[in-house]
This record gives sequence, structure tokens and C-alpha cells, in this order.
Amino acid sequence: MTKFKNLKYKKNKTVFLRSKTILPGFGLSFGISLLSLSLLVFLPFAMLVYSTVGIGWDKFWQTILQEQVISAISLTLKMSLFAVLTNCIFGTMIAWVIVRYHFPFKSLINAIVDLPFALPTAVTGIALATLYSPNGWIGQWFNFKIAFTPIGIWIALVVVSLPFIVRTVQPVLEDLSVELEEAGATLGANSWTIFYRIILPELLPALIMGAGMAFARATGEYGSVIFIAGNIPNVSEILPVIITAKLEMFDTQGASAVALFMLLISFVILFVFNVAQWFFSRRLGAKV
Repeated sequence: MTKFKNLKYKKNKTVFLRSKTILPGFGLSFGISLLSLSLLVFLPFAMLVYSTVGIGWDKFWQTILQEQVISAISLTLKMSLFAVLTNCIFGTMIAWVIVRYHFPFKSLINAIVDLPFALPTAVTGIALATLYSPNGWIGQWFNFKIAFTPIGIWIALVVVSLPFIVRTVQPVLEDLSVELEEAGATLGANSWTIFYRIILPELLPALIMGAGMAFARATGEYGSVIFIAGNIPNVSEILPVIITAKLEMFDTQGASAVALFMLLISFVILFVFNVAQWFFSRRLGAKV
């Protein structure tokens, strides 16, 4: 009987592998995918590593450990973290409202969430600088400066990274059955218990994935930040601005060193978030 099942499995497997597909066979598809990935992703990164290795490790660390660069790295990571934490709260709330409630102009609100994806980052930066400058529509009402300070950087990073959280949490909320929450309420659970025991286990893996992408985007953001940051060394200068400044001074190797370090930071961030997503998916038994 077992032998018959194995033969049947092999037969079905053979039929599946030989069945016609829309795309070419595995070999050709894999080759095209690998070539595209190499040309678009691997080759530029390899050239970045090659140009950086040419300056030597001593020069590399000397460039990275400059006071101005260290300050920019610290500010970039700190503001990116604050922006992601902010969006984890408000982005989840926005996704919840879009999914669970019906109200006028809901489609418009849903489309506005994607606006940071569609707008050029320079347009976003100019708009934010106009709003939050000392004479701006919003900035004039505060007794402290928002634009040209780390607060302005935080606002810009919140704007550009918001869609990552909303769009990763929204599909999970759409698939989450309301009956589970109603059953919890029927059994006497309060709102916090329902959220913590029913909703959060389903949302957490998607939330971590969105936070990872948002964090990676925030650490590399340039266009929307440069107009509102002020770019004051050791105060409001972010890491991408350091790279641009070195290129303007024709310090290509120094810019490559900082860019490579930034690339390593992004890889570490994505790795940590992916491991966290896998861990919580297994631990909480959520759907991914």
C-alpha cells in the first residue's frame, strides 16, 4: 500500500512538473531572474564594495569615525526609529479606520495614504518646509522651531514611511474575522484583552515587516528631509547628506565608504526585522 502511494505521488509530481505554465520553464525563468537581480541589485553593490576596498580598511574606518559622520549616523538611526514607532501606532489606526468603518470620501482617504509614494520626495520636502518653517502655516503657532531641527526630520520621515505600515497591516485586518472579536466580547473579555490576545497576534508579523521596510526607507531618505532639516553639522545633518557633500567635494572614495556603511546598516536592519517576523509568526501562530 505504501509503495502504491509513493508511485502515485511520483506520478502526480511528474505531471505537475511537466504541466504547461504561462512563464517559461524553471531553467529559463531562473536564469532570467538571476540575471536581472545581478544587473539591478548585486552588480551596483559589488562595485560599491570594490571602490571602497581600494581605499583600505584604515582609511575606511577613519572616514566612518569622523565626528560629523558619527553624529549623522546617530541622528539618522534615532529619527528613523522614532518615525517608525510613531507610524506603528498611527499607521495601524489609519488602517483600522479604513478597513472597519464606512464613511464619506473613504476612497479618497485610502488613496491619500499612497501619496508619499507618488509625489517626488523634493515636493514633499518643500511642502513640509513651507508648513513648518517659522513663518509657515503651522510653524508660526509654535514657540519653538520645527523646521531646520531634528523635529523636522522626524516629521518628514513619518510622512514618507507611513504607507509601509498602513499597506502591510491593512490586508491582515481585512482577512481578520470580526466574529473572533465578538466571540471574545461574549466571553467577557474587555477591549484590551481582545486586542492583545486576538488582534495583535495576527497583526504583529505584518507590523514588523512593515516597520522593517519603513525603517530601511527612513534611513536612506534624502529628498524630503534636505529641505526641512537645515543640514547643520552635528545638529540636523543626516547620513545621505554626508554622502552628497563628499561627492560635491569630489571625495568619491569617502562617499563610497559612508554609502557602504549605510548599506551594511540597512542589511542588518532588514535581517533583524525578518528574524523577528519569523519568530513572532512561529510563536504567536499568526497567518503570514
